[in-house]
Amino acid sequence: MKYKPVGVCSSSIDIQVENDTIKSVSFTGGCNGNLQGISSLVQGMKPEEAIMKLKGIKCGYKNTSCPDQLAIALEKMIQDQQ
Repeated sequence: MKYKPVGVCSSSIDIQVENDTIKSVSFTGGCNGNLQGISSLVQGMKPEEAIMKLKGIKCGYKNTSCPDQLAIALEKMIQDQQ
């Protein structure tokens, strides 16, 4: 799934989920080192677990963050599968 985040520095999030497990996450733009870390940490997680850990995280004065946008993308992916 390719997701276009809103309100953050990254311009795109590519997510691969297989058998209800996150296989890979790749961000385009944003804080490269931090986003590589987030991508590595969620690999192997169930989407619901990642959502619980990441949803609501804010970046500075912004109402959202790249981790929050990843949670939103995962929620959309789950919703679209239903």
